[in-house]
Amino acid sequence: MTLFLTSSPCDDNVPEGCELPCIYFERNGFVANLQRYVAPGGRFLVIAAWPDAHVRNDEMAQTFADCFAWHSMGFSAVNVLDSRNQDRAPELVEQSDVIMLAGGHVPTENAFFKEIGLRDKLRGYKGVIMGVSAGSMNAADIVYVQPEEAGEAIDPTFVRWTQGLGLTDKNILPHYNMVRDNILDGLRLFEDVTYPDSHGHPLYVLMDGSYILETNGTSTLCGEAYLLHNGVMERICREGESITLN
Repeated sequence: MTLFLTSSPCDDNVPEGCELPCIYFERNGFVANLQRYVAPGGRFLVIAAWPDAHVRNDEMAQTFADCFAWHSMGFSAVNVLDSRNQDRAPELVEQSDVIMLAGGHVPTENAFFKEIGLRDKLRGYKGVIMGVSAGSMNAADIVYVQPEEAGEAIDPTFVRWTQGLGLTDKNILPHYNMVRDNILDGLRLFEDVTYPDSHGHPLYVLMDGSYILETNGTSTLCGEAYLLHNGVMERICREGESITLN
């Protein structure tokens, strides 16, 4: 299995003449690395974060498939796994060459993944998996669920650590460029909420356009990223650079 853990792979600065809402980032070797592992003509499966948002899921799957095609990695089939066809999860996973774990609300997606037994169904999978935002977070063995919606940061019953898919031992936090100054429930999302949660739990904090590539037992961090551990945030990789994590 080859695993891409992205914050967001989507570049909104599309070239003139391109009618897509976004393409993939060329930065940090992202498209080049995708092209190394994604063969044109394969079968693409998007596993939804919002299982009942059928129209949104279909639109998202088509947009991402169009992005792959724009970068010369078009698919022969595009499928969505959500509440409409969750009974076909084993078949859809087995028949897919590239799987996307969609972005969305981490607890909602995590609950759906557990409902369909996705952790077991991905065991031994040999294709390419790309996580996007929440999908990358839920790829971890034990997921850190960073509070996101109103009330979650101050709810003593909100579960911040839960079992994920077991695809990686890396916990990522996406969209740092967008959320670093967020206030949630009167608290600073990072300094007041996430910093304390990082004690004993290293978190890889990614900018959009940065990602972790895991293949053949090696994890490579590409692009600007930070390590938050024991309440301390430090930059460990710069834009345009990459480092080996293990």
